[in-house]
Amino acid sequence: MTTQDSARKQERKQSAGKSPVEQRVGGLRIGLDIGGTKIEGVAIDAAGHTVASTRKPSRPGNEQVIEDLAQSVRELQAQAGSEYSQEASSLGIGIPGRVDSVSGTVWDAVNLHIRKVELGTELSRELGMPVGIENDVNAAALGAYADSKVPTMVFINLGTGLAAGIIRQGHIDHGASGAIGEIGHIPVELHRFACKCGQQGCLETVASGSALARLWPQANPPLPDIIRRSREGNLQAEQVLSMFAQGVATVIQIVALSIDPNTIVIGGGLTKTGPDLLNVVNTELERQAANSHFIDSLKLPERLSLVPAERAIGAIGAALAGAQQAKSGALPGK
Repeated sequence: MTTQDSARKQERKQSAGKSPVEQRVGGLRIGLDIGGTKIEGVAIDAAGHTVASTRKPSRPGNEQVIEDLAQSVRELQAQAGSEYSQEASSLGIGIPGRVDSVSGTVWDAVNLHIRKVELGTELSRELGMPVGIENDVNAAALGAYADSKVPTMVFINLGTGLAAGIIRQGHIDHGASGAIGEIGHIPVELHRFACKCGQQGCLETVASGSALARLWPQANPPLPDIIRRSREGNLQAEQVLSMFAQGVATVIQIVALSIDPNTIVIGGGLTKTGPDLLNVVNTELERQAANSHFIDSLKLPERLSLVPAERAIGAIGAALAGAQQAKSGALPGK
């Protein structure tokens, strides 16, 4: 018998005598992270180990999204093996758009052509398990937090847009209306570029992937090329990089002064640039701290880190969020 088989046998032994709901909450946790082009999924056992993973293209449209998510769940269950097929305790979905995590309703997931869908209810009916729906940035934040022991962490997502997820004591902070973390739409950027939200000067207009694509259209992806050309003395690249760095540093200062987390983690598509991104941001933070003892005392570079590129934090966080919501008893399918 392998070590994994022994662990599974022990888990089944420990679940004996528990109610069906308790057994399900202690079983396999599945998480799916869906975006405009792909669905990434993981299955995590009760010990926290990833026992299956999947990645497939996504298709737009309500029916297509439900069908593709359900198929991904079945693929993960099949990979995990027959021992887990009846033990799946919960499903968590991380999806862009405006999400009501209580009802499982999703609005305005534009890249998936979703205006409104009762995603939690539909998937729970299809799969027969509790389904938790979470905003994709919040799910990624929980995935980035996994195994952390700090009381508070803020996850800054530098992707096509700019947003943050806040984790307190291992749980997502949703705020009063769900707008918490929409830091990209704080209109304090001095260049006053127009934002898609209707304001001017939003931080997202300089500190995001879409901003860099607009400001530096000659390269894809733009950030590595901007950094390289800036080092070579290209004036335009220096100006764009300075604008971007100041925008990200402002985001970090706002997070530090309004939430004061123990750690700040940067994730999203721009982190594919790697350590060069962190160096650019830290250089700007140190420049600002040189002129302010107050800012220097916050020790922001020491709180800052990048998400490991290989870690599927969106899917992992979705699985954890789904398990938390299922345990609370508030989800369809329990």
